[in-house]
Amino acid sequence: MSRLKPDPTFYPSPKMAMEAPPETYGYVAGLNYGRNGKADAILVVDLDKSSSKFGQIISQTDLPHVGDELHHFGWNACSSALCPSAGHPHLERRYLIIPGLRSSRVYIYDTQPDPLRPRLFKTIEPEEILAKTGYSRPHTVHCGPDGIYINGIGSANGNGGPGGIFTLDHFNFDVIGPWEIDRGDQELAYDFAWHIAHDTMITSEWAKPNQFENGVVPEDLLAGKYGHRLHFWDMRKRRKTQSIDLGADQQMVLELRPAHDPRKTYGFAGVVISLNDLSANIWTWYKENGKWEAKKTITIPAQPANEDDLPPLLKGFKAVPPLVSDLNLSLDDRFLYVSCWGTGEFHQYDVSDPLHPQLVGKIEIGGIARKKGHPQHKGRLLGGPQMVELSRDGKRVYVTNGLYSTWDDQFYPDQLEGWMVRMDADPNGGMELDPDFFVQTGELRLHQVRLEGGDASTDSYCYPS
Repeated sequence: MSRLKPDPTFYPSPKMAMEAPPETYGYVAGLNYGRNGKADAILVVDLDKSSSKFGQIISQTDLPHVGDELHHFGWNACSSALCPSAGHPHLERRYLIIPGLRSSRVYIYDTQPDPLRPRLFKTIEPEEILAKTGYSRPHTVHCGPDGIYINGIGSANGNGGPGGIFTLDHFNFDVIGPWEIDRGDQELAYDFAWHIAHDTMITSEWAKPNQFENGVVPEDLLAGKYGHRLHFWDMRKRRKTQSIDLGADQQMVLELRPAHDPRKTYGFAGVVISLNDLSANIWTWYKENGKWEAKKTITIPAQPANEDDLPPLLKGFKAVPPLVSDLNLSLDDRFLYVSCWGTGEFHQYDVSDPLHPQLVGKIEIGGIARKKGHPQHKGRLLGGPQMVELSRDGKRVYVTNGLYSTWDDQFYPDQLEGWMVRMDADPNGGMELDPDFFVQTGELRLHQVRLEGGDASTDSYCYPS
């Protein structure tokens, strides 16, 4: 795991990372939960356009247990290892850290000696995670400067809270314990991000396990009981310093995307749905006069729809909410990509001015009512743009359609099947759907994508461009 020289896929600055070689393959999480009694899987997909196997699955590694429900996964180490605060600059990007959101199990997969066929290296069983951290339902993985960070959406006591963050040792993957020293009134958890150079962590809020594991709970949603706050933390002291309430109508504050340039102190947070009008919203957080602020900077409206085209949950509203489920930010901090899983739209915003984003690109595919197809799939296409990953040079965008098994079935009751598409992004704004890239996986629903050598949501940088 240690090298005499830093891993060549680590870069001090985002500008240097943008000059990295293009990816030739990617790892994709496949979900089987609740459909066929099969295990989830990690797929390796050929992303090399010059390859005869472009857009095909190279290999599939089935996990050893059934019912894990893979969600987000990440690397053991990345460019944050080069930060001044990092104690391990000679780590290598080698192991995939793969949590099971439903099982509370964490797998460590080794991508060496054959990166196209990762092998199981270690399994951390849920009993150990619950006992050592007090958390359950591990969800997101980030490679930090001092360890591997994973958040748990639930607590060890079952359906309650608080959720939070725990860490693993970089070298042996031992569970170290919970990260927080003083959480204050923080109870709900979801994503986490950071401004490492400013010793600040940001966390968001989704729900407690009994509010998401069996699908969205309409009564709780309409009562404003899902998460609607952002929390700011002192990373060194591991104490919450401030919270911002976006309003009880702003339900489910999910993905967080901080600026990559370490000199900048702003980022973007996605809100799934507004109780006022079913819109989705993007908020920009920023620091002003020593205090963190947040401003709603993007509103994506719901779209009217025929009641016959809607699932039972939405028939009474006669509209499709955008249901923003993922964001991604280009390494030059210029373009923000937004997945509208409900309406079947994928948006590109110029965020050169982070407080005044401008829509510069849009692609329609799938959607609850529209169900728009792909050049390689002319018929109805279920699901919409969900997880999004962006190449380091900002030229290629990869999108999958699976969200969470019970939510998939709730919003797409005709039983969506897995697919993955690619868009080509113009450096000056605008996108085009790649007509030749369409990966179909049937009952295996696709979620997180990780690209060879890193991508736009994996690495953190401590040196300015």
